[in-house]
Formats: sequence, structure tokens, C-alpha cells
Amino acid sequence: MNYPQDITLVELPFILQTATLPIVIDVREPWEYEEFNVGGVNIPLADIRARRDELRPFQTLVVVCTNGTRSRVAAKDYCRAETFNDKQIYHLKGGILEMED
Repeated sequence: MNYPQDITLVELPFILQTATLPIVIDVREPWEYEEFNVGGVNIPLADIRARRDELRPFQTLVVVCTNGTRSRVAAKDYCRAETFNDKQIYHLKGGILEMED
């Protein structure tokens, strides 16, 4: 089993610039994503299993949410998926709250 690696807001731009085929996955609800987001794709936590196929082309997954709780759950779920064993999975510890300030 793969394990998610925690990263901070400071590390996020570096990961996105240097990682192989990266994507940001925002696991908040659509209304939250529309209100404020850091880009990437919006896949609400309840939909992550049904929409896994959308992420197959990417090698590096960076999972984000408001405060880090939902993204942690999603990152762990992605790590348990056998088809994602070869992917690098990151979790944005603390979420995107600090970016709104």
C-alpha cells in the first residue's frame, strides 16, 4: 500500500512545478470550490471512488480541502486503491484556509 505524504502551502508550488504529471484534486463541495479554489479539478469527497478513472493519466496527485480533514480521508482512500500504487500522493496539511487571508 502507498501512503500519502503531507505537504504545506509553501511546498505546494514546488511540488506542482517539479512533479511528474501533477494534478490538484479539491475534494470540497462544488459551492465551496466556486467560492475559492487553487485550481485543479473539483471531485467532492463523496465522489472520489466513482471518479477515480479521471485521475489515471496523472502520476502525482495533490489532494486539498478547506482545513485538511477531507483531503486526508481522500488521500488515504487513493492510497488504498490498487490501481494507484504507482502514483505519488500528497495531502495538503492544514488545507487552503491560509491562502484566503
